[in-house]
Amino acid sequence: MTGLAETADAPHEIAVIDIGSNSVRLVLYRLEGRAIWTVFNEKVLAGLGRDLAATGRLSEEGVTAALIALKRFAAVIEGVRPAQTFVAATAAVREARDGPDFCGRVAAETGLVIRILTGAEEAHYSALGVLAGIPDAEGVSADMGGASLELARVSGGKVGPGITLPLGPFALVDPKGFDTARLRETIARRLKPAGDYRNDHLYAVGGAWRSLAQVHMGLIDYPLHIVHQYEISADTARETARLIARQSKSSLDKMPGISKKRAETLPYAALVLEGLIDRLDLKRITVSAWGVREGLLFEALNDETAATDPLLAGCQALGARQGISPTLPGALNAWIGRLLAAAPGSDDPARDAVLTAAACNLADLGARLHPDHRTELVFDQILRAPIPGQTHAERAYLACALNARYGGGAATPQPATVSRLLTDEQRLRARTLGLAIRLACDLSGRSPQLLANAGATVEKGVLKLTATDGYADVLLGEQTRKRAKALADALELGLSI
Repeated sequence: MTGLAETADAPHEIAVIDIGSNSVRLVLYRLEGRAIWTVFNEKVLAGLGRDLAATGRLSEEGVTAALIALKRFAAVIEGVRPAQTFVAATAAVREARDGPDFCGRVAAETGLVIRILTGAEEAHYSALGVLAGIPDAEGVSADMGGASLELARVSGGKVGPGITLPLGPFALVDPKGFDTARLRETIARRLKPAGDYRNDHLYAVGGAWRSLAQVHMGLIDYPLHIVHQYEISADTARETARLIARQSKSSLDKMPGISKKRAETLPYAALVLEGLIDRLDLKRITVSAWGVREGLLFEALNDETAATDPLLAGCQALGARQGISPTLPGALNAWIGRLLAAAPGSDDPARDAVLTAAACNLADLGARLHPDHRTELVFDQILRAPIPGQTHAERAYLACALNARYGGGAATPQPATVSRLLTDEQRLRARTLGLAIRLACDLSGRSPQLLANAGATVEKGVLKLTATDGYADVLLGEQTRKRAKALADALELGLSI
């Protein structure tokens, strides 16, 4: 496949079909520069690799289910006509004796040409997908499919060499039955080549581990049901893994969010995670919803687009849909800088600057929403937006900021969620950011030209607003006074206009 440089950043769609050992999936992505949106996502748990360990061949039932799914996917692609289509197969098709025959049959019956990824390629693309969704990832990517486990280092925005190990659930099925002690021994033995991948931080990729994360969310009544960048300690992950490994299939079937087919493989995934924690001496686990599919897509971006921050790109694309002036976010960011200097300090000023820019990109998000419901709708949309490159705490931070930008009180929507994710100091800083954006937008009528003729500083405990000659009556009216007073009160400052 060629790169996407020739299409520049014009919005377009990309299709990726991922033929895995357990699932066959089609995802249609809408690309707006570096902003990547999933617009269609369908999977079938075909179980192609279910019989691989015993027979060395693909499951006959799995082949039938996969072909039905792929015929449908081919029809969808024909109808949508995306700019590019990637079709990739992983461990089961790679290792099965009849893998090439399967690919030939798919080509003959659907017209889809399958690229069979090597183990090293699968590890690389999975890790690249992690970096596409979490650009500052530092640690080891671990992608568990139905038949294999791929490991690769991620550091400094680069992917290191990877390995593939026979540690997928289908590769671990024991004819003698599920025996926890015997499986732990098998896993430990197969993990010996992973010793060179010791690290504090694991980025877990794959449906089984997403399900494990959802189980943990349910156990602790976690308020934000988003698995991407869900982070837990290794000790907590070990406890959850052991709990799942002890459950019967009927017990797992009853857990919310876990399908019956996923319940069959989840105990194996739990034991592998436990083994990884021990072998790699892990301290933290972060779940990545992005993997091989996004890695294939990310590699096709031109270098300039790929280097863009995904959070900023996503917020820019989301905010721009409301008709925001393309120059307003930058003007807002520059104007509120001195005001934010008076807010509670940040532990990471560089990251705080990114969040401030992201909030400015979202400054008009509620422009087309009903004013009676705007604060709640904006808050919820930002909290749950499918924009990568942000932690769960950062989601709450931006939601609180935009809640304040639209006049929401200090008691935000979903206060239990906010208090779970943010400290009091972080909430105040987010509120300060939102109130500063609100002041700037309402003072200027959202006009960068008018905003340039006003100034705001904090001096000796006083918030001071000024205007250039001839603009005082235009800019410093009653509405401006109300907005400035709200900001001054939040920061416990006096006010001078």
